[in-house]
Amino acid sequence: MEKMISGKQVSVNEEGFLTDFSQWNKDIANEIAKEENIQLTERHWEVINYLQEQHRKEIPMSIRKIRNSGVVDIKEFYQLFPQGPLKTASKIAGIPKPVSCI
Repeated sequence: MEKMISGKQVSVNEEGFLTDFSQWNKDIANEIAKEENIQLTERHWEVINYLQEQHRKEIPMSIRKIRNSGVVDIKEFYQLFPQGPLKTASKIAGIPKPVSCI
């Protein structure tokens, strides 16, 4: 299904996750973050970049992997992305919803 995000027509699934990572850009990330009531900071971008890097390597993400990443600890991860941190961060990063998320 298609959705207009930040003036660009993108493909999304029924939960609003991008289905084509090549359509992602920072403007789209900022718009999705706004929908999730998050103002992106430098720390958010560090986590987003890490998630995208892992996605490119086809490494499935979980809260445990985030905790062991050295990028962010779990407490801060929940502060940055309060409503379902891994799910929300993945959505903003333009990558598929992790299998570990409901």
